[in-house]
Amino acid sequence: MEKYLDAFVNAFQGTLDWTWKSILFEVPWYTNYFWGLIAISIFVWLLEIAFPWRKEQSIFRRDFWLDAFYMFFNFFMFSIVISGFYEILGLLFGEINITAKSLALINISQWAPWAQLFVFFIILDFVQWFTHVLLHKYRFLWKFHKVHHSVKEMGFAAHLRYHWMENIFYKPLKTFGVMLIGGFEPEQAFIIHFITIAIGHFNHSNIKITWGPLKYVFNNPVMHLYHHAYVLPKGKFGVNYGISLSLWDYIFKTNYIPEDSGTIEIGFKGDDKFPQDFLGQNTYGFKKGQN
Repeated sequence: MEKYLDAFVNAFQGTLDWTWKSILFEVPWYTNYFWGLIAISIFVWLLEIAFPWRKEQSIFRRDFWLDAFYMFFNFFMFSIVISGFYEILGLLFGEINITAKSLALINISQWAPWAQLFVFFIILDFVQWFTHVLLHKYRFLWKFHKVHHSVKEMGFAAHLRYHWMENIFYKPLKTFGVMLIGGFEPEQAFIIHFITIAIGHFNHSNIKITWGPLKYVFNNPVMHLYHHAYVLPKGKFGVNYGISLSLWDYIFKTNYIPEDSGTIEIGFKGDDKFPQDFLGQNTYGFKKGQN
């Protein structure tokens, strides 16, 4: 028991120290996720202001500050709290001989760095796409995912409005996906981190971008707006599940873009009764009768 307690405390303290050092610029700039998130957010927000898709939408749209708080809560505060639990989970897996090497299907340690990053990005994105489908398909998961879909005006910060339980669902599956590729150098992951944050911000932004022919590969604001549509195609529990890549939706026939005016209503049936505050949203789903 003492071993697990020490692991928890060390992981918690290490994550807290790293976050604080990031704020103080005491970590390498290319791994400074705190200020990196702020820089990307300001850049995309300025583009929203300069080239708004929905011109009637306010610069400080509905729930702007709530979503801004979500960004820092989900990426930093919650990560600090949960880090110790993941460290304990890693120890438990190690004791039953489940390691990265034991699950690896391919070894890419001898591949060029760009090739390693490419494989890492593809696998990670597919795992997140698959998890996203599950969040819509199963009622138990959907009641938590409703937090993300409670957004009524789309903007870049909506990207990181999600229930803390989604971290519990996503991270183990993402870790499992990474464990399938042996020899990957984790210090290179910061590149993918910043790329995915930027794409996610753009996908939720008030900017009309489709990427031309690349729309069949990369997700975009037009496509993702229909993921948040209040009215879905008959018989569908969701469409356009892509995180960074739209590729999976076109492969598995979950793509849907009937028009591109950007004027559709977003949300879900009954969202007028959904909690509007952070605490209410993040305790939603645990009470009887909430689904």
